[in-house]
Amino acid sequence: MESLRVLIVDDEPGMRMGAVRVLKRHTVRLPHIDSEVSFECDVAESIAEARGKLAAGGFDLLLLDYKLPDGTGLELLREIQEQRMDLLVIMITAFASLEVAVSATRNGAFDFLSKPFAPEELESIVTKASRSLVVERAARRMAEEKRKMRLRFLSVLAHELKAPLGSVEGNLKLLDQKIMGPDLAKYEVQVKRALARIEGMRKLIFDLLDLTRIEAGERKREVKSVDLVDVARTAIETMTPDAEARRIAIRLQAPERLDLVADRSEMEIVFNNLVSNAVKYNRDGGSVDVRLARGDAGVTLEVQDTGIGMSQAEAARLFGEFVRIKNDKTRNISGSGLGLSTVRKLATLYGGDVVVRSEPDVGTTFTVTVTDQPLPAAAPAAT
Repeated sequence: MESLRVLIVDDEPGMRMGAVRVLKRHTVRLPHIDSEVSFECDVAESIAEARGKLAAGGFDLLLLDYKLPDGTGLELLREIQEQRMDLLVIMITAFASLEVAVSATRNGAFDFLSKPFAPEELESIVTKASRSLVVERAARRMAEEKRKMRLRFLSVLAHELKAPLGSVEGNLKLLDQKIMGPDLAKYEVQVKRALARIEGMRKLIFDLLDLTRIEAGERKREVKSVDLVDVARTAIETMTPDAEARRIAIRLQAPERLDLVADRSEMEIVFNNLVSNAVKYNRDGGSVDVRLARGDAGVTLEVQDTGIGMSQAEAARLFGEFVRIKNDKTRNISGSGLGLSTVRKLATLYGGDVVVRSEPDVGTTFTVTVTDQPLPAAAPAAT
């Protein structure tokens, strides 16, 4: 339960103590964030005393009497606005008038409460103020988190693009300056290296676009019955040239047809990432087994390779964004570090998950579960 601190500023002792009794037993339910708010109260009988307590900080709500022995509540309200204190003010007065209400709201008061008032009226206005305060602060926190995420994203993206751009630039300079002579055949290796780097950057950008569109719920979807066996065969065919070049056998174990209510392009992202990784991180002469089956919990996709594998500590980090396992065995293997993060978000979008089992120098198995009830596209962002 969240607690809000309330300062009650009034020159009438009965008014102060009555408000304290009401608020100490009052709670506010916030179902949209699955929380509840209670109140801690403090009191002051003058503007001077209130100034001292506000200067110490920590208050969330201020119940402020309009008429006080050493001035008006409007004076303190203006000071609060000038100092940009993070609290909401409810003006209280026995001299209720439209002019006073307008003046108070113009100077930043959240609302206005006239004396005498019933406990229910106090509870109602404090409930409204506390809900507004909690929602506003939550929105600010989210905005700050998004700002930090953007900065982190740009920092990581700049880091990921810096090396390949430098490599492409270096190879192009070799060509431009003809350092190896006029025979273009001598530059074949440099051209292939530059093209490989460009392809890596293109994949990084495409993976990034897929991830951000999925998280934002802005990716256009066409949800209908999809044959996952056909999707699996297409992914395998795409990777077959790379697999054959390294004598890696890819085997599909699946029924003749397996339908799932899904967006085909999202399923293609899942299969392409897993089969591609199984080939890239495999050993020459190894194998990849792709298995599809339907069970009580939905459809299970399993991709098992005989590759370099990884430790438990490495596997635990695997689904983070921009995470790539870097060691002597993976040094020359390109990747964006976004593919598996996207796979997990898509699995979550289909009411499932993805888990990994791996052993160094033995191989890795990824198991994805999905159901026939895809969630709205923006749902994974909350996980």
